[in-house]
Amino acid sequence: MFYQCGTFNWRRLILYFMKIYDAIIIGSGQGGTPLAKKLAKAGWKTALVEKSYVGGTCVNVGCTPTKTMIASAKAIHTIRRAEKWGLKAELNEIDIDAIIQRKSDVVDLFRDSAQDGLEGTDNLDVIWGQASFKEGNIIETKLNAGGTSLIKASKIFISTGTNPNIPRIQGLEESGYLTSTTLMNLREIPKHLLIIGGGYIALEFGQMYRRFGSEVTIINLGDRILDNEDVDISNEVKKLLELEGISIICNADTKAVEREGNELKVWFNVGHDEQSVSCSHVLVAAGRIPNSANLNLPSAGVKTDDQGYIIVNEYLETSAGGIYAIGDVKGGSQFTHVAYNDHIILLQNLLEGKRLTTNRLVPYCTFIDPQLGRVGLTEKEARSQGLNVKIACIPMSRVARAIETGDERGLMKAVVDADTGQILGAAILGEEGGEVMSVLQMAMLGKIDYRAIRNMMFAHPLYSESLNNLFMEFDGKR
Repeated sequence: MFYQCGTFNWRRLILYFMKIYDAIIIGSGQGGTPLAKKLAKAGWKTALVEKSYVGGTCVNVGCTPTKTMIASAKAIHTIRRAEKWGLKAELNEIDIDAIIQRKSDVVDLFRDSAQDGLEGTDNLDVIWGQASFKEGNIIETKLNAGGTSLIKASKIFISTGTNPNIPRIQGLEESGYLTSTTLMNLREIPKHLLIIGGGYIALEFGQMYRRFGSEVTIINLGDRILDNEDVDISNEVKKLLELEGISIICNADTKAVEREGNELKVWFNVGHDEQSVSCSHVLVAAGRIPNSANLNLPSAGVKTDDQGYIIVNEYLETSAGGIYAIGDVKGGSQFTHVAYNDHIILLQNLLEGKRLTTNRLVPYCTFIDPQLGRVGLTEKEARSQGLNVKIACIPMSRVARAIETGDERGLMKAVVDADTGQILGAAILGEEGGEVMSVLQMAMLGKIDYRAIRNMMFAHPLYSESLNNLFMEFDGKR
């Protein structure tokens, strides 16, 4: 069996003893973990390969740690402004070690719970190491404990996520720059934090560290921050951040970073004007790139785009039969909840029948303070599609709950189809903006006419109650 013309066939021997599974999941993020558990519980012999920590980006370096630290920053900000609510309070000290420890404790709680759930699931093997495709549907894993493992399955699911993108900037590599991951472990508060980037991550960290006490400068390549949002939303966010003392420079093309003793000097061009800013620390928040380079995808026939994102169809199938990709590694909207929804769609496809990823309503929330909750089309997107729309917009200063709680920052905006009355999109920039946005998301899913929400009885006084006022804008009623 293992001899051919007098030669021992080691490859056939290896394949003979190789472990065979029904499903292999690569990556234990918010899509990979529940997918592995549910397939195993459905009777599929399943393996999950993870190179580092269970939980993926969200639990370990994304949502969980950042939102935990943002909560500390908000508490600091509230204490500093306590007089607004008739209180005399003094902030004696900011203990960054305690803030980081609390963050780490929460991460450990979530991570350990997820790992216990995986390791306690029958019919599921967890393999620790770096996975890559050997050929076709064979996975070779360089085990963290040493050695390698070969496994095979008829169905393979790639859920490897992304990592920070580091642009090619002269002197950046030598500068000791920070990423969103390493900054959260820095046991000091930067004297002056300069952030390269103007997206969601840049703004959340910028506001957080400004509240911790850092001077903060944001330099953004585009002509405005949050360039995926409507101009009025982007401008309002910029105004709110600048009121907290954050310097925002747009149209800034970063050219070089130089170390000068204990300081860094960052050089950039604004048009034809060369400028520089001296700072103590540099945070690179210039987007993310897929974790696909080490997977040896060509050997399996899995195609990627020019950036390395895995190309999938509306069923999350790759170009190779039996191989799927979910979450951030496939590109598109990179949110934890998208990865989780991907796994639900895959399960329904595999166990119940076909369901598409197209036409999903993808909500998201930017956890600046106040929050920016978004769902559906922006005004710009709706008009670019030639839709007949009308826009409702009110400031949070007209929201009773906002006035009562003492935080009137922000605005509410909705995009409505003028012909059908259907809500096409919404942006809620305000306290608990994500929660209010979710109310409109459910209305959109249920195809509820805006007039029904205008006339709906909400409990008083809630932030959501202000949706009455928002949609009264169309009728001139208040």
